[in-house]
Amino acid sequence: MLANLRNNLGSPVLLLGFVLTVVCFVFSVQPNYMLLLTVAQLIFVPATVKMVIDVNKVGDTIVVVMMLAVTMLHWWSEGWVAIALALIYVLYTAFIAVQGVKRFLQRGFTNMAEISIDVGIIYIFIGGLWFFAFIANIDTGFSSLITWLTAIHFHYSACLLAISIGLFGRIHKGNCYNMVVVILVTGPLLVAFGITFSTILEIISVTLYIVAIYCLFFLALKTKLPRQQSLLLLISYGALCITILWSFMYAFSNLVGNSYVGIPEMLKFHGIMNGVFFGGVGVLAWALAIPDTTHQPFHFPVSQIRGKLQDQSDSHPGLVDALSDFVDTTKLPYTIPHFYEETNQYRLLASVQWKTWFKPFALIYQAISRVMQQLNLPFSSKEIEMTGRIVKVDELQDGRLAPRAWIRQIDKQTIFVAIYSKHTTGQTTYMNIALPLPFSTMIGVLYLYEDHGELHLTSNHAGDAGIYLAINRFLFKLPIHEHFTITAKDEKTLTAVHKMRIFGVPFLQIDYRITRK
Repeated sequence: MLANLRNNLGSPVLLLGFVLTVVCFVFSVQPNYMLLLTVAQLIFVPATVKMVIDVNKVGDTIVVVMMLAVTMLHWWSEGWVAIALALIYVLYTAFIAVQGVKRFLQRGFTNMAEISIDVGIIYIFIGGLWFFAFIANIDTGFSSLITWLTAIHFHYSACLLAISIGLFGRIHKGNCYNMVVVILVTGPLLVAFGITFSTILEIISVTLYIVAIYCLFFLALKTKLPRQQSLLLLISYGALCITILWSFMYAFSNLVGNSYVGIPEMLKFHGIMNGVFFGGVGVLAWALAIPDTTHQPFHFPVSQIRGKLQDQSDSHPGLVDALSDFVDTTKLPYTIPHFYEETNQYRLLASVQWKTWFKPFALIYQAISRVMQQLNLPFSSKEIEMTGRIVKVDELQDGRLAPRAWIRQIDKQTIFVAIYSKHTTGQTTYMNIALPLPFSTMIGVLYLYEDHGELHLTSNHAGDAGIYLAINRFLFKLPIHEHFTITAKDEKTLTAVHKMRIFGVPFLQIDYRITRK
């Protein structure tokens, strides 16, 4: 583990950060509390970011320039020189945040541990902006000290903590972890909003934060780690368990108007505890052994068609050649596979039902969808006929196996253009559906299964299943899930229920009545 420590913290750039930090501690003319942010800027953030981002030589150069600028600010803290130096730091945080965005676009809303790391990397830019506001004396509506405290808040409680719990999530597996991540990665914003707009909101957000911090400590206590790393991580998270109580007392003091805990006490105790024990010990803990990511890149084929589908003239009978490629059709009524294999022989009537909470968004989106002629669903829930045709799509143009497009219309207005194909991963064959959008494509990868004579198609399943958005070389998973239930009523009639959720909340249901012509 000592070898890992040297490899992870012994790079020339990080050693420069250590040296410059010592210089600031010994010779700085700034107040001592300013060093709490400096040590994060010169050591903790660069070291932690290096654990999760492969920074090339250009990135190392940017880090070195940033370190020199932050160091110089201890002597040139006013005027245009200070503003220029602070701007260099903002540009550094923007560079790091862009790497976080790129990481996210390679995965999207999947793997909570990696999302936490992405959010932490992006948060550093907010911290950089608040630091710039402090140095440039920008009127934020708060005192200069509060502006500085907000900057340090986004360096420690946002950036460093989010990355740390992301690294922890690469090791720990449990249902409680996801809830802890959601609270802790949104907590810095909620606390900031509370401080700005409402003391009650501040109290609530800090309370939730306390619960999540103690849950995190308990999870770390239960998770098997190498002894030295486990001890250091427990010290790091344990420090938060103590200092968060001071944050609660500070918020409570603001609520009741009594100074139980003031800013001077917060700086002396809360600041030093977080700086030394959470920040410093936490960096050491992960430097001993950086966990490998558990995320597996997406490898399934993606349609290369972007924008409006070119006119296609060759007709095709069905959405699939054989439904048995996806599911055991011997347990399904004959009508269900026949519909998928001979789709043109059926008539569709649909009732679109937007959930009440989503209707304002649906109404706004409808103005866009009419122009795109894609996902152009009616606002009314009245049952209406959808006419359509299925046409072949050029494999070379699409890039997938035997693609065919199902073009659906209502009163000659196109509402859906869905290009159907399939792919197999391992022993599972998925339905791979592409919906071309401007400069992008939405991909629905559906897992099929039979249950009590009904056919189910779902994006909410292990493996490749999911809803994705492809933009250039990026393919990221959306927080959307869909589920189809196909039921045979008789030899000529089917019903289908299409339910959609966003972040687990239902927002759309389409009921289909399907009859053979």
